[in-house]
Amino acid sequence: MTSDQPDSPLAGLDLTTAIRLRWSLRDIKGKRTKLMPVSPDDLRTLIEMGLVEMQNEEPVLTDLGHRTLD
Repeated sequence: MTSDQPDSPLAGLDLTTAIRLRWSLRDIKGKRTKLMPVSPDDLRTLIEMGLVEMQNEEPVLTDLGHRTLD
């Protein structure tokens, strides 16, 4: 990672949690939450981190959420 790129919001988490949340972000981005819902705790964490917001009762990535996956 270069110095001009900010650290990922997931960087401070333990590896298992960071991986689980990253997969949750990918599922939300891919609109796969109907088949495989994100756990309520993980969804709450992603919303609190500013990575996801609710729109029409569906989770969607924020700009920060998209940048986290890029």
